[in-house]
Parts: sequence; structure tokens; C-alpha cells
Amino acid sequence: METHVVVIYPHPDDESFGAAGTIAQFRNQGVPVTYLCGTLGEMGRNMGSPIFANRETLPEIRREELVNACEKLDVDLHMLGYRDKMVEFEDKRNVADHLKGYLEEIQPSLVMTHYPGYAVHPDHNAMGAAAIEAVRLMDPDKRPTVWAQAINQQELGKPDISNDVLPVLEQKKEAIFAHQSQAKGILGQFHGGSDTSAELGEKAKRHLGQEQFYIWHFSD
Repeated sequence: METHVVVIYPHPDDESFGAAGTIAQFRNQGVPVTYLCGTLGEMGRNMGSPIFANRETLPEIRREELVNACEKLDVDLHMLGYRDKMVEFEDKRNVADHLKGYLEEIQPSLVMTHYPGYAVHPDHNAMGAAAIEAVRLMDPDKRPTVWAQAINQQELGKPDISNDVLPVLEQKKEAIFAHQSQAKGILGQFHGGSDTSAELGEKAKRHLGQEQFYIWHFSD
């Protein structure tokens, strides 16, 4: 069993759409989980459906949504304060050192992050690269295992870990819908105008019921 899990993603809702089921499973086992969230997602284009946010109000709304989601998942939240859509322009070593400070204090047995180069969004790739660098910089005897999550898996082959999170799907959906400004727009891709609620539920299960990761292997 893991002793402490640290999740490192750049945006509010990355944790819920990407890993909430796995997080819920760890919490249900009594494993502490800490989320290091890079930005507030303040440059996101989704303003709610119907619209209830604008560019000025969105940062605080997304902050509140993030706090609510983390309360539902029962995780310890730390906001890192980087600017949305600017993580790729940060010095990777500086971000890695920032993250390393948290990791050395928390001493997790597992870190979950994005797989750099295969996570589609530049912020995902940059934060994943910095997280992996942070772990690499640690004493090899104290390094946690890293699970890297790829959105584009085609070139990477079969994931090392495939978690069936259907038993905790309701917990995952609660976390997703805590991100009200984002949830409907993103979940809308799972259905067409003629789909019934039952059909939407089955599509959601197919898309959200498995969470997959690759184990990152360090060469030194």
C-alpha cells in the first residue's frame, strides 16, 4: 500500500477528469493524497453553460471550484501560483526545485503527473516534465514512484497501470461537477443532441471508467 500520494497537474479539473477515480480509491484505503495544482486555469475558454463567468471573474470561480472538488475527494490542496498557459515558458529547473521542496517535505511513495510530450496541452507537458525532474533531483534512495498519464497514447503502447474506477465513478462525477464552469462543456463531447440520459451515462462510463498510467523509469 502507498504511504502518501502527491498529484501534480497544472489546472483545476485535471485532477478530476484525469485521476479522481484513482485518488478516491487511495483515499478509501486511508492513503493521504496531496494535490499540487499549478495554475487557476484563468485563461480557460469555458465560462459555464449557461455563461456565468467572464475573464475578470473566472479566476476566483475556478479557485472555488478547485477547493470544492478537493473537498469532495478529501485531498490536501496546495496552489502553486503559476499563470495559466504560461507554464511552458517557466524555467523547468526553477519549477522542479519548487516541486522538490514539497516532495522532500511530504516524502510521498507515489507521484502522479502528466507524461511530458504526450499530454497534448503545453501546460500539461511542461508541468509533467518539471514534476519528473523534481523527482529525478531527489536522493535516488528516497525517490517516489512516478505514474505518468498520457492523453495521446498511440506511440507509447499499452499503459503499465489501468485502474478500473467504475466502483468509485459516482465520487469521480461529484468531483468533476464541482468544476461547474468546465464540466458541461467537456462532458458534452460524450453525447449528441439525440442521446438519452442513459446513453450519456454509458458513454461516460466508457470514457471515465478507466484511468491509465505509465511508470516512469529513471536512468540514474
